[in-house]
Amino acid sequence: MRRALPADAVTIFAIDGLPEIHPGDDLAGVLGEALDGIAEAGDILVITSKIVSKAEGRIVEAADREDAITAETRRVVASRRHPGGITRIVETRTGLVMAAAGVDASNVPDGTVALLPLDPDASALALATALRARLGVDLGVILSDTFGRPWRDGQTDVAIGAAGLHVVDDLRGSTDTQGRVLEVTVPAIADELAGAADLVKGKAAGRPVAVVRGLGRFVTGLDAPGASRLIRSAELDMFRLGSDEADRQGYERGRTEGRAEGQAEAYDEGYAAGFAEGSAESEQTDPVED
Repeated sequence: MRRALPADAVTIFAIDGLPEIHPGDDLAGVLGEALDGIAEAGDILVITSKIVSKAEGRIVEAADREDAITAETRRVVASRRHPGGITRIVETRTGLVMAAAGVDASNVPDGTVALLPLDPDASALALATALRARLGVDLGVILSDTFGRPWRDGQTDVAIGAAGLHVVDDLRGSTDTQGRVLEVTVPAIADELAGAADLVKGKAAGRPVAVVRGLGRFVTGLDAPGASRLIRSAELDMFRLGSDEADRQGYERGRTEGRAEGQAEAYDEGYAAGFAEGSAESEQTDPVED
């Protein structure tokens, strides 16, 4: 005899049968119809950001994808040449640090690329507001996109936009099973849910929306901070530049300081200081967390 699932079980399932989304489509209406009779209070919807981009008209013609990446870039974090071209890790205009500024040529017409939503948190909020009103239940919304990770091969989905849920679970000040006080433990709930939901959505299955059920404790008011809460500030970012970029900035700073002094000795000292600073920045390590 099969045992019933525990009361605290979490289930994740994809929504089938969604139509292709085009610019100008009422995405909230499409999702509301698909979720009618399915959605429950406390559900969290994880929506692939590309269908939001499509509905918002963020599909643009691009003869050269690299030009589109440049246009979406605020700052180059790191770049590497390889036989297939060049890979750029950049900071987007919304502060996300990711490969190619999220510009994607998959699942869009030839000769076009999809850009990320202009304001992913605002897009998530609009969807959460409309869906709560239509379905009559409180639910959370996450917009997800695929990220690579430093020091780890492969990719996973993370939250780039969110509304109606706690994007982190701040455990600082609580104790572990041994009675030790937790000082830095803040699980990124929205990112964990985005990654888990991608297991049932898939990249090539044509199922861009998943429902996470059983974590209603994280669903909250629509005034909660969005996924931008997850972006680490520049002051706390120990890996703000790639090693080549940090070294280059150190070199240029040393060169500038040396020239300003107008003396060979000052130039040499400035160069050495700048080079040392750039090298030190590239060797810093992440703080140890609980």
